[in-house]
Amino acid sequence: MAYTVYVDGQEGTTGLRIHEVLARRSDIELLRIDPERRKDNAERARLLDAADVAFLCLPDAAAREAVSLVHNPRTCLIDASTAHRTLPDWVFGLPELTPGQRERLRASKRIANPGCHATAFILLMRPLVDAGIVPRELPVSALSISGYSGGGKKMIEQYQSSNPERALTSPRPYGLTLAHKHIPEMTLHSGLSVRPLLMPVVANYYKGLSVSVPLHLSQLAPKASADSIHAALAARYEGERFVRVMALGDGPPDGYFDVQANNDTNQCDLFVFAGDQQVLLMARLDNLGKGASGAAVQSMNVHLGVDEGLGLS
Repeated sequence: MAYTVYVDGQEGTTGLRIHEVLARRSDIELLRIDPERRKDNAERARLLDAADVAFLCLPDAAAREAVSLVHNPRTCLIDASTAHRTLPDWVFGLPELTPGQRERLRASKRIANPGCHATAFILLMRPLVDAGIVPRELPVSALSISGYSGGGKKMIEQYQSSNPERALTSPRPYGLTLAHKHIPEMTLHSGLSVRPLLMPVVANYYKGLSVSVPLHLSQLAPKASADSIHAALAARYEGERFVRVMALGDGPPDGYFDVQANNDTNQCDLFVFAGDQQVLLMARLDNLGKGASGAAVQSMNVHLGVDEGLGLS
């Protein structure tokens, strides 16, 4: 059976990648818009209504507008923007979030694709909050390092310029208003009741992301340990295809963490590093894969009831 799919905003980084992945699949018929009619709402509405699944790879306001154009109740929307990630009538597009998340994704026609920083953070934190190891009210901080592709076309052009600015040659912390757009979904879907403090850093490489969360054992549940933290993560993700919990303390032999090790995959690796009274949690993924287009295709596969990894190997 062939499914019809439309990518609204296929010119952007995420949209292009989704289009490339789906173009290789024999079970997908891609609907295409005439480039000259990209901003023709009547034509967009026709294609959105004709699709079994439509991906919205658009800025927030444009994504909300696209939703208003859909009148076919059978069209499943998967929104890659931040517009709908915390709304109760949209299902968060992270199949590994909780044991019942896949059933919710299959039943819903409105799926909000997670952000890249948020995906890594939530996969680390949600099992620990659910297990009572991390108190819901604990103030948590996170450092996220990512490649410049996450900034979209304009940032990619800046970094790939033949004469880039000096500032682009070193890591650049940003989000210094402490109001990064991923924080609301990080708070809600991790189960925390206190907004985490996120420090995002963009660096001079194309793609790959790591999120680090430091924890003091004295601030966690009584008798919390690196072993119990690792066990909670391993139990939650046992049997998951795209989330791997690495052996406790399993670090690189040279002592340097490889942020890009999962590039060109839909994989997320989780690590637990232990000190005397402290634990450092780390997650890494491809910010264009499991952090964006790969996650969107994975959610589509779950919704359609086909092999979850179809097109993502």
